[in-house]
Amino acid sequence: MARKILLPLWLLLVSLTAIAQIRELPDFTDLVEKQGAAVVNISTTQIIRGSRGHPFGQQMPFDGDDPAFDLFRHFFPHQQPGIPREQESKSLGSGFIISAEGHILTNAHVVDGADEVLVKLTDKREFKAKVLGTDKRTDIALIKIEAGGLPVAKLGDPNRLKVGEWVIAIGSPFGFENSVTAGIISAKGRSLPQESYVPFIQTDAAINPGNSGGPLFNMKGEVVGVNSQIYSRTGGYMGLAFAIPIDVAMEVQSQLKSTGRVSRGRIGVVIQEVTKDLADSFGLAKPAGALVSSVEKGGPADKAGIESGDIILKFDGKTVVQSSDLPRLVGATKPGSKSVIQLWRKGTIKDLSLVVSEITDEKAISRAGKRSKPSGPVAANRLGLVLSELTPEQKKELKLDHGLLVDDVRNGSARADLRPGDIILGLASKGVQTDIKSIEQFNKVLAQLDKSTTVTILVRRGENQTFIIIKGLGDSK
Repeated sequence: MARKILLPLWLLLVSLTAIAQIRELPDFTDLVEKQGAAVVNISTTQIIRGSRGHPFGQQMPFDGDDPAFDLFRHFFPHQQPGIPREQESKSLGSGFIISAEGHILTNAHVVDGADEVLVKLTDKREFKAKVLGTDKRTDIALIKIEAGGLPVAKLGDPNRLKVGEWVIAIGSPFGFENSVTAGIISAKGRSLPQESYVPFIQTDAAINPGNSGGPLFNMKGEVVGVNSQIYSRTGGYMGLAFAIPIDVAMEVQSQLKSTGRVSRGRIGVVIQEVTKDLADSFGLAKPAGALVSSVEKGGPADKAGIESGDIILKFDGKTVVQSSDLPRLVGATKPGSKSVIQLWRKGTIKDLSLVVSEITDEKAISRAGKRSKPSGPVAANRLGLVLSELTPEQKKELKLDHGLLVDDVRNGSARADLRPGDIILGLASKGVQTDIKSIEQFNKVLAQLDKSTTVTILVRRGENQTFIIIKGLGDSK
């Protein structure tokens, strides 16, 4: 009898648990109803002006009397050289309203180069928009329409986001207006190639072409990001989407609104990530900071005494956890400000002060001329490198006062990261850094190291400098 009573109770308990789990799933309807009206569709038109050419360039391969001319006109009836023409290029994107007076935030790539920007609201009203400013470095643009009393998106704090929490995106993927997709926060603070100033929010909410510039909402109905990029092999959604944190976007739009441009700080260094091997090589307890691979001559860092091989640990008291943190911290600093940098140099921590300068869009980069062929290459050393010393002419041309030219690389893949034409400027091992000035000195330093030692070599390659790790030196010759 007891078994007949317990069985229904057990089934009831399972049913109640299942219902509770169903109730835990998010309901986005209220959020969309309240915030969806602040999301807009953006369409742009760009006029491409030119002349009607033909597949053979500006010059016809034959004149009008040639029998082949009729054949050409048959296959290319619309190609008439010399006749001006205009073509329209159209694109779609999204955006959201941040002021009742008509200020709208979107991506710079949505409106870049557009001759006409048209904004459509959810109530089907359409307005021509004026581009107040764009910032390609963060991919943020501020546009404005002449309207009043508009619904405004509520903004949130992306710093409070937690990985795994629900978010939704509203936009116009492939032109389908006011489409809603949901997902979670996959990661925070993502660094993407060629994107130095944005700690991206990664999400698996479906983002497709046309979603660009649209908002990413948290469950409170607050905008936490501006949808900007996707990683895809097909051009469509594959579960990897990236949004610009709204605090970064609002800081940019504030400058665009007041001046039409964004002013950023710079200190004049080239940096790279500190790996575990590099940290060990420079005597740092754990991988952290930004390794300075080169310093711009006459720049703020150079004037402050920062050197190649320094590892920047803090900027104005803010910890540089990884190298990508430094450009953001420096970029957010007002040019002309005095800042303090804490760095690691040869086993000790130093504090240096510098005055931040302003980054320019078109910064001239000097190019070294073609190097003359070195004379007198020597035999391969312990690393399998055939080296020669720089001639006075080469030093003058490259603006270097020391270094060895790599003429050949032997021992195969063990030295794959070094290439002929590289210039070895320095070597670091176990926290000791040495400037390399001669082949004899270089080989002597190598001879003093154990065959299992990992060394770091500072290399000049073209116009750039980088640190290269070599694990294990092999037997001394």
